Amino acid sequence: MIDPFEDDDYYTGPQLEDSMIIRAEADLGVRLPRSYVALISLRNGGTPQRRCFPTAFPTSWAEDHFEISGIRGIGGDWGIDSSAGMGSYQMIKEWEYPNIGVVICDTPTAGQDTVMLDYTDCGPAGEPAVTYVDEDRIPRRVADSFEAFISQLVSCDEFEE
Repeated sequence: MIDPFEDDDYYTGPQLEDSMIIRAEADLGVRLPRSYVALISLRNGGTPQRRCFPTAFPTSWAEDHFEISGIRGIGGDWGIDSSAGMGSYQMIKEWEYPNIGVVICDTPTAGQDTVMLDYTDCGPAGEPAVTYVDEDRIPRRVADSFEAFISQLVSCDEFEE
């Protein structure tokens, strides 16, 4: 498999171990999508090569897309389970995101908007959708699964004018 991440370890956590996944799922109270676990098994979080996601609705970022700056892994400062103030729980609380799941991506706005695994329809043991949360804090479903989300990311060059 081709590494989907740039050669930048800014968002990369420690070497992923099964015990870390089990602990993160217990701490977060959800089953993480297997496609997410497979991706972070390649590299435990990082800056993706393809960072823009096309939308059918305008965002605070652009009329037809949003950009992510990093995919969060498990453990370390940037992990979804981090207790160092950067984890999903703290991000939801600090930025008043809807409590629908797990913050999995950072955006260039550094908190104004985010991307989350959304467990609203499937419950904590199901396969979550992926939701974009903009400044208005209204969750907007952008993909039915994490795997679909990753497959729809495109190069931001496609949006340059």
